[in-house]
Amino acid sequence: MSNYQIDRIDQKILAFLVKNARMPFLEIARECGVSGAAIHQRVKKMESLGIITGSRLLVKPQALGLNVCAFVGMSLSQANKYNEVVESLRKLPEIVECHFITGQHSLLIKLYCFNNDHLMKTLLDTIQNIPGVEKTETWVSLEETIERQVWVKDYESLK
Repeated sequence: MSNYQIDRIDQKILAFLVKNARMPFLEIARECGVSGAAIHQRVKKMESLGIITGSRLLVKPQALGLNVCAFVGMSLSQANKYNEVVESLRKLPEIVECHFITGQHSLLIKLYCFNNDHLMKTLLDTIQNIPGVEKTETWVSLEETIERQVWVKDYESLK
C-alpha cells in the first residue's frame, strides 16, 4: 500500500460499506455531500490499494446445519512444518479461519461441524493426522455474542 491517507470522506464511505456492503453509492454520496462518481472513484482507489478487499455474502452456519463452532489450538512438531500444515488445513472445508499466533500454540483455527461426532471425526481422523501437527487443544463455542467487521470510526461522528 502506498502513502495514501484516508480522509474523512473515505472513513464515512468505509463506515457505510462495513455496515451494509450493498448500500448504493448514490445514497452514500448524499450522506457524504459529494457526487456518486466521486464515491465510485474513491471506492475503486481503495480497492486498488488493498484497503477494500471485496465484499461477500455471509451465511449463518446454523442455516446449513453446522451447529458446532470450535476453535483448535495447534502445536507443531517443528517450526519448518508451518507451510505444509497450513496447506493441509486449506483443504478442509470445515476450517473457516487459520491464524499464526503467539503463545502456547502455533496455530489457531476456527471450524464449523454438523455435530460433536463430526467435530471428533474431523479432529481425530483428519487434523491430528496431518504430518507436523504435534498436539491440539479444542474449545467449543457455546454462543457467538459479537460478530462484525473491522471497526471503522462511526460515520455519525464524522458529520
